Amino acid sequence: MPVADLEFPRSSMFERLAKPKPMLILFAIMWVPLTLYVMFGLDDVVLLPAIPATIALYFICLWAFRESTVALVGLSLVFFWLIMAVSAPYLPLLDPNKPIAPFATPWTEKKETFFVLGSDFKGRDLLSRMIWGCQRVLIWGVSATAVAYVVGTVFGLIAGYLSGWWDEVISFISNVFLSFPVMVLFIVVLNYLGPSGFNIVIAVTFASAPAIMRIVRGLTLDIKTRDYVFAAQTRGEHPLYIMLVELLPNVRGPLIVDACLRLGYTTVAITTLTFLGLGLQPPDPDWGLMIRESARVAMLWKFSYMLLVPALSVSSLILGFNLLADGLREISLRD
Repeated sequence: MPVADLEFPRSSMFERLAKPKPMLILFAIMWVPLTLYVMFGLDDVVLLPAIPATIALYFICLWAFRESTVALVGLSLVFFWLIMAVSAPYLPLLDPNKPIAPFATPWTEKKETFFVLGSDFKGRDLLSRMIWGCQRVLIWGVSATAVAYVVGTVFGLIAGYLSGWWDEVISFISNVFLSFPVMVLFIVVLNYLGPSGFNIVIAVTFASAPAIMRIVRGLTLDIKTRDYVFAAQTRGEHPLYIMLVELLPNVRGPLIVDACLRLGYTTVAITTLTFLGLGLQPPDPDWGLMIRESARVAMLWKFSYMLLVPALSVSSLILGFNLLADGLREISLRD
């Protein structure tokens, strides 16, 4: 049976919940507690409302994207890690930073502890570190991409709608940043500011906002000639109103698709920077840090699982974002 033909119970309820406002509310209930927990180290109880909100948002998105099998696969991969992130403190996991039994291979028992995915060279449980590690990658990756989109969208709307010297100045500055290779720009910014999650947000903004600005600028130049924009100008609406109410909602489709792809790029960048020692710092688990720590030990085939576990975790999340972007593009072409 095609995925589009699957029947969801009470479809009218899903129709109401699949509107932007309810989905944004659920997303906020999921994302704000997780952000506070990861960035500021609040108590585990802050994540309690995030768990049902994440599960509810997943099923609503399944219904909303049911026309595309590709989107459903990507959505499931992304939400798997989101559910793991919000529920990690409540899962029966070992302490991710506690040394127990070094070099325990997967599916073996050492010191009265069963290791499903094995342990690293310090004796820490890899399953626990893999699940806890997704929190920092998701929070800092999504936060950095979101900030870059806010900055890029604002300047893109200004350059595209106001044109003139606004466009020349903003486009020149963007071209200067785009002339740097992305990874070189990341390394320069983080070498100057120092390695931390907040500085990663700044580095990603410098690297990604100019490209986002060019996308928004091009879309704005096309849309600002439409009749409804002329009607708003005739009514005497303020340029800020026109940009936010008339233009921005009509460029969101391509931006959402690009955002999914850019989330994958940002995940790769954060993992790479952590591997180079410029990203997220120990002792808390992180996929890039796990790859960095196990790189030498994993040269022996017997201990290659130490590298494969975090590498496959990163790959699955990036694959989820990419498939979600492809599915959204497929749905938009049908519409």
